[in-house]
Order: sequence, then C-alpha cells, then structure tokens
Amino acid sequence: MQKSFLIVLIVAIVGAFVLFQFAPTLPAYIAFVAGVIVTSLIFKLVPETSSSHATEEQYVGPTMTLYVGNLPYRVHEGEVKVLFGEFGPVNSVRLVRDRKTGRRKGFGFVEMSESGAQKAMVKLNDYSFQERTLKVREAKTQDSEAADRTCTDE
Repeated sequence: MQKSFLIVLIVAIVGAFVLFQFAPTLPAYIAFVAGVIVTSLIFKLVPETSSSHATEEQYVGPTMTLYVGNLPYRVHEGEVKVLFGEFGPVNSVRLVRDRKTGRRKGFGFVEMSESGAQKAMVKLNDYSFQERTLKVREAKTQDSEAADRTCTDE
C-alpha cells in the first residue's frame, strides 16, 4: 500500500472517532465516511512541500564529479546523496562494486553542482561518516589519467 493511503486511512479513523464522540447519535459508518472525505479533501487542497520532489529533479548547470574514498562498505547511495545534498543539488551517486562478488569496494563518485561540490570537498574531506574518515577529491577523467601516464612515460 502507498503511504498516503495509509495516512488517509489512519486520519479518517481518528476523525471518525472524534466526530462520533461529538455526535453520538450519528452512525459510526457515516462518521467514518465523513472522516475519509474530509481527509481526502485536505490532502488534495494542501500543496506538497516535501523536499523529495526537489531532489528528484536533475540539476542543470555546471557540474563536477567528486571521488569519495574510504566509504563504509554498508553505505547505500541514498545515504551518500543525503550527506552531499546538504551542500548542493546532487545529480547522481555511483558506488563501485566488485564485479565478481558484488560487494562494495568502499569508494564511489558523486556528481553535483560545481559550487556545491567545492563546498562538499572542503567540508567532507577528512569528515567522520559512519565511523570512517572520508576522502573527497575532484574525480579525474579517464582522459586526464591517460595523459598523465603518457607524460610520465616520456
């Protein structure tokens, strides 16, 4: 079941109980139906102000990808997104897994707004997160790594 349906049901039951207490001659089923109708109207008329809709939209603008090392192995993408979301909009979180075992390797990449990434690098580098000290750096592209290798080989 959806959360909103359960909330409507619980509020309707409580509303029916309160309505039944004020009008004891009213049949219980009518009080329940009235509670459902009133609750549904309230949910439809009150605009949603939750931050979940804002976080689902992709940030459009200059972005930066951060390397995040020394992550706890039990951490999930959502937890990392919430942590970095405090500093700016996060477009994606990719936690690297071992191909053979499927276990997390303890590092990942966070794509977020450039200004938020700068703040996150300053604040979250050497930050203690779930008993691990994070290492946050700007991620290098594969092209720049290849260029670094060819320059040092010469």
